[in-house]
Amino acid sequence: PRSTEEVTTAASEFLGRTDAAAVVTEPFSSWILSGDFPAGRPAWERAGARFVPEIEPFERRKLWLLNGAHSLMAYAGQLRGHATVAEAVADPVIRAWVEEFWDEACRHLVREGGSVTAEDLELDEYRKALLERFANPRIEHRLQQIAADGSSKVPLRAVPVLDAERAAGREGAGAERIVSSWVEWLIRQHAEGEDLHDAAEARLREALSGEDPASALRDLVGAADPQSERRPQPERSSQSEPRPHHDPAPPTEGARHAAS
Repeated sequence: PRSTEEVTTAASEFLGRTDAAAVVTEPFSSWILSGDFPAGRPAWERAGARFVPEIEPFERRKLWLLNGAHSLMAYAGQLRGHATVAEAVADPVIRAWVEEFWDEACRHLVREGGSVTAEDLELDEYRKALLERFANPRIEHRLQQIAADGSSKVPLRAVPVLDAERAAGREGAGAERIVSSWVEWLIRQHAEGEDLHDAAEARLREALSGEDPASALRDLVGAADPQSERRPQPERSSQSEPRPHHDPAPPTEGARHAAS
């Protein structure tokens, strides 16, 4: 979260000096490490560090469950009129979509033959803690801020899960919703003359100015959809329910390359 005048004033009063970069933090920490450290190391575990035999499943857990949910809320949440993470997760439709995406992602966190199991990842506890963190109104994490640079975030946070679900013969509706929400949010921003908040803005504007902006944008993140007319679209009414999605197509070569 960005600093605010209220936060910097409170921090300065507490510290007795000016801190222009003060931000509100949360009562949560996680420090996971892996490695041999042949030259020795400090006793980081005394400060709460956790050492694991394989770091990648924990990286995926954070990237997909935390960051992926953030991206889903950033785009679908804004399309439904929300401004912060706390507002978005309080929306029962958004929360259902987050849980749906998590169910998909959790199926692919652990690799066959790896040294980390699903039990090691403590997924139920992790998901519960995330929902509690998301609902904290004091953090005031702005969805517009999270939405920035989606062209580089969506390929890492959503497309690998979408690819894996389709490769397994499933629909991947939760992961697909992140992609389609990002596309619709960009189309709206462009139509309203708003900043796209993306380092690749020139390429995005070019795609948005073409005959089929949705397909062009999806191609940019390696999420081509051969049945685009059947993609789920984020609902705007707070009374609506999540729509089912039907697209069993396997991932394209472009999608696999972008996700690697």
